[in-house]
Amino acid sequence: MNATMTWLGHASFRLTLPDERVVLIDPWLTGNPACPDELKKPSRCDQILLTHGHFDHIGDVAALVDAFDPVVVGNLELCAVLEKQIGKGRFNGMNTGGTQNVDGVRVTLTAAFHSSSVDSPTGPLYAGMPNGLIVDVDGLPSVYHAGDTDVFSDMKLIAQIFAPQICILPIGDFFTMGTKGAALAAEFLQPSVLVPMHYKTFPVLEQSCDAFAAALSAELKGRLVIPEVGQTMNWTASGLALASSRR
Repeated sequence: MNATMTWLGHASFRLTLPDERVVLIDPWLTGNPACPDELKKPSRCDQILLTHGHFDHIGDVAALVDAFDPVVVGNLELCAVLEKQIGKGRFNGMNTGGTQNVDGVRVTLTAAFHSSSVDSPTGPLYAGMPNGLIVDVDGLPSVYHAGDTDVFSDMKLIAQIFAPQICILPIGDFFTMGTKGAALAAEFLQPSVLVPMHYKTFPVLEQSCDAFAAALSAELKGRLVIPEVGQTMNWTASGLALASSRR
């Protein structure tokens, strides 16, 4: 089986590895108005990777832990809060700059300029720093999921240290950087493939990639891959390419 990547809407992605294991990044599915109905209830989940604690990034963690008992990787405080709320689970908390290897999936937490808290009946609970994620699997291009963030100059360090080949960047504005900031982030990172996310979910967000594409240099514009929500992308040693159908 070939590895694939699927945008599930907003900041949620499904990574399917060559051995058919499934890694979900920021799974917000059942309450996500952008997620196709047929993808709201996964049939498999082996790992969950989290950038921060806001509801639109952790919304389905409890249900997935209950159904599949995946390993959950994220910030130390975020994992501690979720483990206490859920009452069970395999939470591997870590912190910014750290890397851990989970069954061949190497995950590094990077910095992000945002906030992070988990909803509770008594109000928001502190969930540590927000993060981005570097995901590295042997034989496949490395992935940088920036999480919710503004552009920041230390993205140049992320490029220098990790050289991620596929960069997934928020472009929606209001809660994250907008199209101009995301275009500058792409300049800092210089990936082989650019994938936009965190847009058109809500009316307040940017509704298309047009302004983002227009803000990119001609070279980077040629590296832009824009999936439809639910569209599978083939994740191969040579990069990332849109598949012809949704799965």
